[in-house]
Amino acid sequence: MVRSTIEAVGAYLPAREVTTAELMSRLAVDAPLDLEKVSGVAARRVRGVDADGASEDSFSIALAAARGALANSRYTAAELDVIISCSITRTRGDDFCFEPSFALMLRNTLGATRAIHFDVSNACAGMLTGVLLLDRMIRSGAVRRGMVVSGECITPISDTAVREISQRYDPQFASLTVGDAGAAVILDGTDGPGLDYVELNTSAAFAKLCLGMPSDQSPGVALYTDNRAMHNESRYLLWTSRQREFLAARGTDFAAEGYDYLIHHQFSGPAVELIDKIAEREFDSAMPPRLAVLDRYGNTASTSHFVVLHDALRRGRIAPGSKVLLVPAASGVVAGFLSVTIGDLRV
Repeated sequence: MVRSTIEAVGAYLPAREVTTAELMSRLAVDAPLDLEKVSGVAARRVRGVDADGASEDSFSIALAAARGALANSRYTAAELDVIISCSITRTRGDDFCFEPSFALMLRNTLGATRAIHFDVSNACAGMLTGVLLLDRMIRSGAVRRGMVVSGECITPISDTAVREISQRYDPQFASLTVGDAGAAVILDGTDGPGLDYVELNTSAAFAKLCLGMPSDQSPGVALYTDNRAMHNESRYLLWTSRQREFLAARGTDFAAEGYDYLIHHQFSGPAVELIDKIAEREFDSAMPPRLAVLDRYGNTASTSHFVVLHDALRRGRIAPGSKVLLVPAASGVVAGFLSVTIGDLRV
């Protein structure tokens, strides 16, 4: 049976680094908490200027990641059948773009002239959603190969937070943990190792716990998060209960799957540790080793899982044949899981 496989991965991180200590020093009020300790984020990359001296934006960051994936691929852009763009942020210069689609603009710039194209918006689960859709398209025979790509220029919400935070418990504190990044993944069909399964679920009852919108105090975009409600055990059980039911229906369980590595959404070090403790209890199994870049790059929104994967491959931490579990945690609230057996990827 044909399944989809990750044929290539690309990522792009802006050169400019901003530490958490530097960011917190810009607050108009005394730092109400040790953000590095409570989040695990020591630094993040922030948009700068590209090689031509132009300011980086969502499009240029996505384009760099897409070109990186193509450089690691045996396919050219002209051979892609589909391009799916999954950015939350869609900036070109000072404009936030809805039409034409980011996927179309990337298609035209890359020269992917035969590719169908569309955007997907699903908060920080955007790229996993794009992979799910492309996986189904490949398995159905509708396409043979395609790219899922995202460029997140999301640190403007940090700029807004720095200007506006004025109290100890402020709904914009999560905005101080984000970083800019791009990621792209090329999938094609195979009868060998590849995507074992990918499933996502949205519990819309919790949608208002994390909202991005224009600031209600000043010009700019802001993110308002109810962190206490978000970091609640019932939110984390959305993953474990769904995967336990899914595996039981297949006649297996978490321990029997034999995952070699686990990649969580990169949003909070202490929260991820709590999630793993809950998962060990719910699955009655030890968790596999975690791969992470949170301390160096922060929360890079929809790109985070594939920024981690690219980093681990680049550092030689993942050998061909490794089985990796990717677990989202996105506003919406989106939960789920993606299991993939890694082939011989070149980064």
